[in-house]
Amino acid sequence: NDGSTDESKDIVEEIASCAKLKGNLIIINHLENEGYGKSLIDGINFARDNNYRYLLTLDCDEQHEPELIPQFFEEIKKEKFDIVSGSRYLSFQKQIDAPPEDRYTINRKITGLINEITGYGITDSFCGFKVYRMEGLKKLELTEKGYGLPLQLWVQAYKNNLTVKELPVSMIYKDKDRTFGNYLDNPIKRLAYYQKIIDSEVKKCLIY
Repeated sequence: NDGSTDESKDIVEEIASCAKLKGNLIIINHLENEGYGKSLIDGINFARDNNYRYLLTLDCDEQHEPELIPQFFEEIKKEKFDIVSGSRYLSFQKQIDAPPEDRYTINRKITGLINEITGYGITDSFCGFKVYRMEGLKKLELTEKGYGLPLQLWVQAYKNNLTVKELPVSMIYKDKDRTFGNYLDNPIKRLAYYQKIIDSEVKKCLIY
């Protein structure tokens, strides 16, 4: 919970207190909003420190369908990929909603750039529905606290020879007016921020 003000913390704590889940559902709380990337980093660090074999991430804004979780785990165990990542653009049949135009355009440009660097051939560089093999994920040194963390992840994954597969997930946008906050609400500045993250990571990893 990243400093949510909509009672998310209280709701999850109430669920965690039920007899069946007691001791098995651990909540990581930020008192204030520390950023999308920081929340993921804290989750990754917790999984690493507690010797997890796999880590699954999904967003809690009703964009992701929990019923797909078994399919993601089945895929990563069956084929031994390091990352199984969801894609909202892999199957047109799953596009329940149309994405906001600026998000679609930026995703397409940034995903193309990631593919030029990595050769992964992915179709959605921003989807948060993923399952990771911790053996591979532990090789990465993720530091980006904002929305650009997935881009840092893709570049480092390539540098460390991690294998990737995409699975189709539904395109669902419950709130098309949801904002990123601060200057990232400006599409031009958001695109520049993403490109800066990629450029910095490429130089750091000495890929070129």
